[in-house]
Amino acid sequence: MMKAVIPFIITVLFFMEPIFSLFSPIAYGDALLTLVPRFVIVALIFTAVYGRKKDAIIYGIIFGLLYDVFYIDIIGVYAFLYPVICLLAVGVVRVIHKHVVTVIILSLLLIALLELLSYGFVSLISITTIEFKEFLTGRLVPTLLANSLFVMMFSWFFHKVIEEKVFRRLNEFM
Repeated sequence: MMKAVIPFIITVLFFMEPIFSLFSPIAYGDALLTLVPRFVIVALIFTAVYGRKKDAIIYGIIFGLLYDVFYIDIIGVYAFLYPVICLLAVGVVRVIHKHVVTVIILSLLLIALLELLSYGFVSLISITTIEFKEFLTGRLVPTLLANSLFVMMFSWFFHKVIEEKVFRRLNEFM
């Protein structure tokens, strides 16, 4: 039963992302602010940090591929980026402490990196016509603000659920 909890949570978050993206774009004065929910990558980062790296990478490949198939036209972008972000998270927490506040900050930095890499990729192959300044002010900053609320609200929950799964697995082997 406990083995299915994390994939179930990530699946629910995967289907919640398009629901929350319906609130976007938001008109603010003359500007349109695009809020991109990144719930799945947050759950993957917490899985990588507090759970098993292997599980996070496998889930990253699976949900990245699903994201590519359902939401964008290019197969492989998120299937590559999600596991890379998980590996970066694991690499960073080897150097710094795994405190929840640290992982919250790390999650936001990795969301920014994900957004920058995805923007860079679509700019490289000329799919987007958005200038970098417009991307920065109209998408990256609003996305980080919106996702910071999500990360702060659910970080403790992710931490406890993943930690509980890891401790149960350890107790089964003893």
